[in-house]
Amino acid sequence: MSFTVFRWILWSAVVVLFTGLGSVVGLMFLQSASQRPITPVSSTGVADIGGEFTLVDDEGQRRTWSDFRGTPVALFFGFTNCPDVCPTTLGELSVLLDDLGPQGDDLQVVLLSGDPKRDTPERLNEYLQSFDPRIVGLTGAEEEVDRAFKVFKAYRAIVPLDSGNYTVDHPAGVYLFDRKGDFFGILDSHESKDVQRQKIERLLAI
Repeated sequence: MSFTVFRWILWSAVVVLFTGLGSVVGLMFLQSASQRPITPVSSTGVADIGGEFTLVDDEGQRRTWSDFRGTPVALFFGFTNCPDVCPTTLGELSVLLDDLGPQGDDLQVVLLSGDPKRDTPERLNEYLQSFDPRIVGLTGAEEEVDRAFKVFKAYRAIVPLDSGNYTVDHPAGVYLFDRKGDFFGILDSHESKDVQRQKIERLLAI
């Protein structure tokens, strides 16, 4: 037998040996993996929006998120110097509350100001006189308002104006929460009034 043939036979044997070992190891790994307990992953199916805060309402009273438990909430982010979106949305919510009749008493509409520097409790109270009296305004110190916006996953940005004044960017939608404080959905400003009312009625029914 020539040396070349012998070397070829030797290498073939090595390849077969390692292939067999690989198959055995792979089989052992699969058997071990199949016997490992599977850790269940649980999900509530509820968006993680909302959480505890401490703010001041338009009557000067300290309020927390827990104070609203047991009542469905329609939460709107805005500020009293807002030129269009805020008064329009609050006006529409006032009409919606009126249209709901007695059911409207079971819905708490809240305006959370993104402009604590200018929106004192007194200023909020004066501003809300133009809307349904059941609407509650919330404000607070800068850090308190900042935390509240963060727990609701809502953006807030101070935007300087050429006049030297400023405006505040904030979400345009109304956030809905059920009686347990869980996120329910959003009233989008582009939705029809019928669609918005149906959402509110479903919220009140649970």
